[in-house]
Amino acid sequence: MLDRYVLLLIFAVAATSGTSQPRVFTMCIPEIYSKECVKMMEDSVSKGFPISCISGRDRYDCIERVGRKEADIVAVDPEDMYLAAKNKLAETAGYNVVEQVRTKEEPEAIYRYEAVAVIHKDLNINNVQGLKGLKSCHTGVGRNVGYKIPITKLTAMEVLTDINNPEYSARENELRALSTLFDKGCLVGRWSPDPAINQRLKETYSNMCALCERPDVCDYPDIYSGYEGALRCLAHNGGDVAWTKVIYVKRFFGLPVGITPAVPTPENPADFRYFCPDGSKVPIDANTKPCTWAARPWQGYMTNGADANNAEAIQRELTQLGQLGENEKADWWSDLLLLNEKTLAVAAPPVSPEEHLKSAKYMDVIERNSGAPERDARWCVWNEQALNKCRSLARAAFSRDARPRFDCILEKDEAACLKAVRDNGADITVLDGGSVKLAINDYNAQPIVAETYGEGSTKFSERPAVAVIKSGSSINGLDDLRGKPSCHSGFVGDFAGYYAPAHALKQKGLINEPSEINSFFSKSCAPGAPLNSKFCELCVGNIKSDDDQTKEATKCRPTNAEYYNGGKGALRCLKDGKGDVAFVPLTALQQLDKEKDGAGKPEDYVLLCPNGGQVSIHEWEHCNLGLEPPRVIVSSAGKGPNALEELKHGILAASTLYSENPDLLRLFGAWGDKPNVLFKDDAKELMSVDNSWDKWNSWADIQQQYGTH
Repeated sequence: MLDRYVLLLIFAVAATSGTSQPRVFTMCIPEIYSKECVKMMEDSVSKGFPISCISGRDRYDCIERVGRKEADIVAVDPEDMYLAAKNKLAETAGYNVVEQVRTKEEPEAIYRYEAVAVIHKDLNINNVQGLKGLKSCHTGVGRNVGYKIPITKLTAMEVLTDINNPEYSARENELRALSTLFDKGCLVGRWSPDPAINQRLKETYSNMCALCERPDVCDYPDIYSGYEGALRCLAHNGGDVAWTKVIYVKRFFGLPVGITPAVPTPENPADFRYFCPDGSKVPIDANTKPCTWAARPWQGYMTNGADANNAEAIQRELTQLGQLGENEKADWWSDLLLLNEKTLAVAAPPVSPEEHLKSAKYMDVIERNSGAPERDARWCVWNEQALNKCRSLARAAFSRDARPRFDCILEKDEAACLKAVRDNGADITVLDGGSVKLAINDYNAQPIVAETYGEGSTKFSERPAVAVIKSGSSINGLDDLRGKPSCHSGFVGDFAGYYAPAHALKQKGLINEPSEINSFFSKSCAPGAPLNSKFCELCVGNIKSDDDQTKEATKCRPTNAEYYNGGKGALRCLKDGKGDVAFVPLTALQQLDKEKDGAGKPEDYVLLCPNGGQVSIHEWEHCNLGLEPPRVIVSSAGKGPNALEELKHGILAASTLYSENPDLLRLFGAWGDKPNVLFKDDAKELMSVDNSWDKWNSWADIQQQYGTH
């Protein structure tokens, strides 16, 4: 659709100008930015340097598409460059970084920033071993210059030791090593995404919070955290060494930065020195080059070998786009080009992503592994789609510092995966909540993490299935629905859209078997149903497309290309008057945003109760068709608490990252054209399971009664 749209625009420009157009390059963009892409194409065509777009599922998918020559350009972070360098396509793709996102303040700088260690000038230290017993100031846990870089480099120098102890998680190994090396420190942040683990770690290694403004909290905001805060900790709170960026050292001490002249500060640079990896010390002044430990490369734009001869043309296009986006203050400027008011796109000699990372001494920072070397988190799945998604997650999460590293194992079915977890052939697998009781009883499983769905779900992440009708509807019971048109969040496999209404109709004696739901309604939209069935009659496909073939190809597909797909899609179907009832999870109703969803607002609707009558949506507790359990990740109860904690930490670290940044990797939502791969599409993030979870029996009953397995 996007390509068709831009070609029409380009032909229009060509027709009016009477000139032949240069080649139009294609950028791959994450699907969630497709609207911004249309605007970027319109703006670029109007200025005479058109660019085209194709949508990828996410940035990970776009890297692959550029590698397969389906697109010419993708905007990337250094971590994405790492994925390209390690991709099986790398040799044939010929990936090259041709343009960089640099700051206006330092447009000539080779790196985005450089990591340094700063000490007092009189500190008696002449080698890295002399760091032992000092007081250390860090930017924050998990950050590059204040955490990952010193850990990586000091481990390689054998100053940080016992960092691969199999008794502890990767994160705890790092914290133990820092806590042992340094007498005290300030290292704020969430040491674990699990609150209980976070608290335990901070209590165990409390000396690494001792120099913070609030040692008992040891989290942001803290005046001794961040790039400048680490220097403040060094200069004013007893620190001996601070790990930070060169640019902040210059600002802190009032020295010129790039094109910015010196701005005097009360701090005296003559009292401090850069501490070098070789043990030497370098003055901090406007003329002396700092010694660095590593650098973070610039973000940039990556192309493939097919465009080696077009590098200059691509650079010119990207530079013009950057200037245009800034002038227009366009959303696409930041979302698609990764630019802001402090940055600009700068042409740079083409370089392979691997060389770009290695020249900054950054490759080993990405690859560092502080867990037991042989211990990966082995994830068991039982279909090819889940295997593909698991492998993508494993690669992407590793590049962005989620540890332990995931490995993916394919077995024939759920029982085989549970057996593998029990017998130590795998570490984790994900189950429907109704299967957890069996897993505990028959396979000694231990639930550790569950999906969450946001507002409209219970504290145990259950989603009530509800029947929704418009306010003012004359329908007053399930029997009134016979022969009426209906809207469903999904077909077989979907609890709220299929199993729950089929169960409710059977309970009321309105049908004899769940499959008879086909004949109960006159026609329906239940995405995922057979295309020629009544359950697809009301579906409309991709209504945003002006192409009838596209609409037909996407009709009744269980993906968001179908306008009536999912809970919010079923509500659109109801709002548009196609059906008289919508069967959806309560979350879809309670999370409606009338500006974005096109599905009305919550007050437009009421619930239809299975025993008759209508109530407001807030009275769902006595007016629902059943509670859908979440999916749950289980491990083995035979593992020790540290091993379980490490698995939990790694899973939550990855899911927190990708729930907040679905443009990098879409962990939740359709994967290809398949729904609910690994996780339910509607999941928002993952949460820790503790001993208060006691729903396994009732969930097993639901699974049996509703026939969901």
